[in-house]
Amino acid sequence: MNQPATTGREPAEPTDAARPSTAPTDPADAVATARSWLQDADHLLIAAGAGLSAAAGYDYGDADRVRELFPSLHRLGLRSRYLVGVPLPPEMMWAYWAVHIDDIRFSRAPNPLYQRLRTLVGDTDHWVMTSNVDALFARNGFDPARIFAPQGDYGRYQCVRPCTRQTWPIRPVIDRLLAALDPDHGTITDSAALPVCPNCGGEVFPHVRVGPEFVDDALMPAGHRLTRWLRTRPADARLVVLEIGAGFNTPGVIRFPAERVTHSRPHTRLIRINEGHPDVPDHLADRALALAHPAQRVIAALARP
Repeated sequence: MNQPATTGREPAEPTDAARPSTAPTDPADAVATARSWLQDADHLLIAAGAGLSAAAGYDYGDADRVRELFPSLHRLGLRSRYLVGVPLPPEMMWAYWAVHIDDIRFSRAPNPLYQRLRTLVGDTDHWVMTSNVDALFARNGFDPARIFAPQGDYGRYQCVRPCTRQTWPIRPVIDRLLAALDPDHGTITDSAALPVCPNCGGEVFPHVRVGPEFVDDALMPAGHRLTRWLRTRPADARLVVLEIGAGFNTPGVIRFPAERVTHSRPHTRLIRINEGHPDVPDHLADRALALAHPAQRVIAALARP
């Protein structure tokens, strides 16, 4: 996922012995097979992890981008957008969030990779399930009503407690913070710009899943609609699960559900695009395809006429 900078990574991934796999096939043959599966599909489920947005230019581990956006934190030793274990005062933490969210969530230019993916989908009946909190699908032509993003949305914020099940648009907060930002020192110069809960006046946090306090009420209806969509597809329907960039940081959010959906429907196929972790379970046999290549290259190849 585009993980919130205050959360850590999950435990080390399972060993290969615990993860039976099928080796990727020849690249050209694999792409040709994937294209034919997509062309034959009646329905398509896109299952996207952090690797897709990283391939689209939003790589949390890009040290050069960190130096450009957060010079003061870079001088303190930050080399990625993960602020794990870094104690910062509110003025510096919200300076980070303002710049980070403005860059990740509110960039206005269309994203070529996501737009190419939308073109690839065409008019095929489809849904999106993603761990990313950047709203890049909705911002690049995918129907927001058919996107399930259970990890949240950088476009909103919530009470830390939480005192209410409401969340609020974060754009006005970001604008106030950026207006009070000292970029050289990475701090907010006006404490009045720091956000508080509109309901109780307490601490707030971007609307991303970091623990049991996360407010997911507004997100779960999409999850229920996705479940209903899957359940009501005909048993013999040709469903393809196109999984992109879902590794083992949060496998229970995208990767494992994609495998379960494929396993539960005998006519469903899984296309896994993942340069670092392309393995597919042996029990899916010839219904799963591993593409161990950069997402942007694979999607470009699949989108060619």
